Amino acid sequence: MASINIRVDDDVKIKAQELFSSLGMDMSTAMNIFLRQAIAFGGIPFTIRQPRFNAETEQTIFEAHNGIGLSRAYDSVAQLREALDAED
Repeated sequence: MASINIRVDDDVKIKAQELFSSLGMDMSTAMNIFLRQAIAFGGIPFTIRQPRFNAETEQTIFEAHNGIGLSRAYDSVAQLREALDAED
């Protein structure tokens, strides 16, 4: 069995240990799972990205992608026109 030494921020290590402990595993087991998943996946087994937008914009994008709050139903064209005129 081989050993790997890695450097992480103290806060990251503490939070990771608490998380893994709550899942019933230690850091070594969690790292083994990660490495095995990376091998099976053929790369990092999750998306790595830097958020480009603030939380409000991210929420709006999520809602748009999921069709949330995009439109309102109208009973007639007259109702639609009235709503459009009211927006000005």
